[in-house]
Amino acid sequence: MPAGIAPHYGADHAFIPWAYQGALLAEFARSRSIAPEEWLHRCGVVPGQALSARQLLSMLAALQPLSRDVGFVIGQLSLPGHYGLASQALQQAGDLRQALRVLCDWPARLSPLLTPRLIQTDDELLLVWTEACGAPPSLQPLLVDMQMGAVVAMAQWLGGGRALPWTFSFNRTRPRELSQHAAYLGPDLHFGCQVDAMRLPLAAATVPWATAATGRPALAAGALAQGADPEAAWRGQLAALYDHLLAEIGGQPSLDRSARRFGVSPATLKRQLAQLGTHHQAQLDQVRAHAALYLMTLRGQRGEAVARSLGFQDKSNFRRSFRRWTGMTPGML
Repeated sequence: MPAGIAPHYGADHAFIPWAYQGALLAEFARSRSIAPEEWLHRCGVVPGQALSARQLLSMLAALQPLSRDVGFVIGQLSLPGHYGLASQALQQAGDLRQALRVLCDWPARLSPLLTPRLIQTDDELLLVWTEACGAPPSLQPLLVDMQMGAVVAMAQWLGGGRALPWTFSFNRTRPRELSQHAAYLGPDLHFGCQVDAMRLPLAAATVPWATAATGRPALAAGALAQGADPEAAWRGQLAALYDHLLAEIGGQPSLDRSARRFGVSPATLKRQLAQLGTHHQAQLDQVRAHAALYLMTLRGQRGEAVARSLGFQDKSNFRRSFRRWTGMTPGML
């Protein structure tokens, strides 16, 4: 693996033990009176086998038509979950901020289909969800609802039942019916946003949990840090590319440079991204848009300074690009 690129998995890399997310989905299907053999056969999955992200997506797609709350119900069952040391590390966290750091540190075990990214400001925590290794557009809303619902349910359970003042942003149009979102997430819902994100006052995220063992070291997190489950730190290929492009954001990111960092030819990387339903320029545009939004909305920088940070020599060129990314001008934002 070239220096600077975290170990990552593609959509067809079978590394997820069946006893983790596979068993969870199978149990949910059984609770809805779906015969496991027929359902899994349609998905091309054999019970007990290690699963890839694409197979998990196929299983979710087969469950999606059952009801409007499928994503939320599965999410409520997902975290802390039964995923070995990573789940134990969540349960040993002292407060929600620590738990969210665990979630972001070990995404391959806790959230293999969407990658969580934690941002802390002076008074707020933001958990932003980005793609791990591709998903059909028809499944994206379910995945976001599932992971947001998982975090809300985990925080409430480990926090002793205390409801938290979450704010939710969705990178999609407002659905006609919001009752499920309100019931599982809460009332503060915002659609038509540029990112899928959850926000919470920092003070609410740092209240010690009663379930935390005071004075006891977080044994599971320590074991993970020492490499007890190296696959837990893997990232999906799109998440790894996002990390690389973000590190290159002020320079001259290109397909050739990304391919060299991944140790493949530009043609191979281009083909891999096409198989994930995207391309290099789309990923670069997303990273630049997220970085610009962060610098302007959270850091209070003006357009000219943001343009320089993103490697634009011409402010007007940045303005045009920003409008193409977001549908708005910096001034409108």
